[in-house]
Amino acid sequence: MVSSAKVTPLVNNPDRLEHRLKEIPAEPGVYLMRDGSDRILYIGKSKKLRSRVRSYFRNTQPLSPRIAMMVRQVAEIEFIVTDTEAEALALEANLVKQHQPYFNVLLKDDKKYPYICITWSEDYPRIFITRKRNLRKEKDRYYGPYVDVGLLRSTLHLLKQIFPQRQRPRPLFKDRPCLNYDIGRCPGVCQQLISPQEYRQMVQKMAMVFQGRTGELIDILSKNMEQAAESLNFELAAKIRDQIKGLNALSADQKVALPDDTVSRDAIALAADANQACIQLFQIRAGRLVGRLGFFAEVPSGGIERGAILQRVLEDHYQTVDAVEIPSEILVQHELTDTELLAEWLSEQKGRKVTIIVPQRQTKAELIEMVERNAKYELERTQKFADRNSQAMQDLAAILDLPDLPHRIEGYDISHIQGANPVASQVVFINGTPAKQHYRHYKIKNPTVTIGHSDDFASLAEVIRRRFRKYKDVGAGLTDTISPQTDNLTKPALANHQGNTDVGTGLTDTISPQTDNLTKPALSREQKISDDFPDLIMIDGGKGQLSAVVAVLQDMNLLDKVRVVSLAKQREEIFLPGESFPLPTDAEQPGVQLLRRLRDEAHRFAVSFHRQQRSDTLRRSRLDEIPGLGFARQKQLLAHFRSIDYIREASVQQLTEVPGIGSRLAEDIYTYFHP
Repeated sequence: MVSSAKVTPLVNNPDRLEHRLKEIPAEPGVYLMRDGSDRILYIGKSKKLRSRVRSYFRNTQPLSPRIAMMVRQVAEIEFIVTDTEAEALALEANLVKQHQPYFNVLLKDDKKYPYICITWSEDYPRIFITRKRNLRKEKDRYYGPYVDVGLLRSTLHLLKQIFPQRQRPRPLFKDRPCLNYDIGRCPGVCQQLISPQEYRQMVQKMAMVFQGRTGELIDILSKNMEQAAESLNFELAAKIRDQIKGLNALSADQKVALPDDTVSRDAIALAADANQACIQLFQIRAGRLVGRLGFFAEVPSGGIERGAILQRVLEDHYQTVDAVEIPSEILVQHELTDTELLAEWLSEQKGRKVTIIVPQRQTKAELIEMVERNAKYELERTQKFADRNSQAMQDLAAILDLPDLPHRIEGYDISHIQGANPVASQVVFINGTPAKQHYRHYKIKNPTVTIGHSDDFASLAEVIRRRFRKYKDVGAGLTDTISPQTDNLTKPALANHQGNTDVGTGLTDTISPQTDNLTKPALSREQKISDDFPDLIMIDGGKGQLSAVVAVLQDMNLLDKVRVVSLAKQREEIFLPGESFPLPTDAEQPGVQLLRRLRDEAHRFAVSFHRQQRSDTLRRSRLDEIPGLGFARQKQLLAHFRSIDYIREASVQQLTEVPGIGSRLAEDIYTYFHP
């Protein structure tokens, strides 16, 4: 590789350009185009590097406006030679993910679509639904992303009924399996009643369903059932028969019959607007639609190259699948940028020929039209959600008189039962959508909050103090960096409210004026203390809860750095600090609905954590609270006395009669029950 100290674009220096092109070999590899500041503009691949790179600079070669703009900025060209085209394709994918060049097609990691994960890196693999792909463990396998979440959940639920699976991440008992083993839902993984090899074979059968090989799996099970029947093992044959019956029911629910076809194929098409492209990939196996995957890609500012986007999606998708999942035929909506290279690589991976075609008529063309129509529907749905969310953000900014749209909103709620197991939740919305990676749980540590005595005000104050304690000293030093609030702060206009009599009518006129100490705006992006500092805090409750939080923030010199509101449940009323009456809002207007979604999510997150803590408390034996009394000695005590009530009534002498219980430990046990 050669790097140049010159910053002049190559198109402005023909001699240097020609010399550089001659240095590039006519071999397979990857090329990197850099600008004058050594920034990577584009990463590409080819089985003949010299011919591909030279094609960018031919006057007779028509280029799209976006690629032409890139070529005018290229000041240096680097290349990496590989042995085969397959190595070039894999290397290009890795480099694009690492550097993310501006002119390459970059796929979005869309969090709306879930994956199926099988943890082959573990001795006893788990299978579950996730919305994040952790690629650090190479052995783990991800299938998807799947568009129909409901169908995916029902499929996995049915598969776990057909094939017994581990049901718990940790054993419930140390010396015996739980009830799931007795009813046939679990093969006894916790007690290793099944070997890792046998268990992995069972999981592999489940994986075949997500690989689109349900028919192949049914054929294998049918042969096994016949062999079991011939061996007079009728119990095993009946078990396999039930599995086949369940798979047939799953196939009937999951598949949509297409016209007569026996070839396995994938069909891919996209729909795009000015900002993003929605790509749909239909998986057809044995003439039936068995899966529908979805992807999103950013549309570059210079325009969209549909073939390049489809090529990027196919390369990214097939690099993460097993060879048996690659179909014999791939139908594409538009001609790819490098069809021949991709087809050769897929054929090498599969071990047999894979063809990529652009259908023009009859059944295959109609299939592509169906895929494109689904991509349009999905794109429209995404656009509608984005529009509603944008309208809600603008409406909320107008209601609260914020100078900017709130980027990060945090919601807090308390959950307990008459003071028992008090917990709190912190949920975060980024640009109006949940950001679950920022959610937090809190266990209330206030000693005054006990069973029979609850104090939501003190609990909220404790949580807010713990959340913002790292900003206490920082907040005191930023008072002078915020411009003073003027009395005539302009309220942002409501988007899409013209003509909407229910939402926007008179809203600007009916918002009550705020006092000087309450109208301080949220920090701008440049003035924010850190990226995780919120623009708005929402408290679930009324004036009392809000006052408790305001007192804490005021004590920490942070009240003028962030806007705080509360949302009362009864009438969905918004309260501001120091105000006796709520804001005159409509419970159904977009901004209030956004706060309601935040409040409901905070409530759900707090209640789920409270239930978990309550269940742990109920499962915990009172013997766990005695220091020095481990699990083995607890078993011996219960085996000797039969119940905790008899242990409580036993004397020290009687306790020492239990094997393993010495006089000192017996004294501790007796003292615990007789303080």
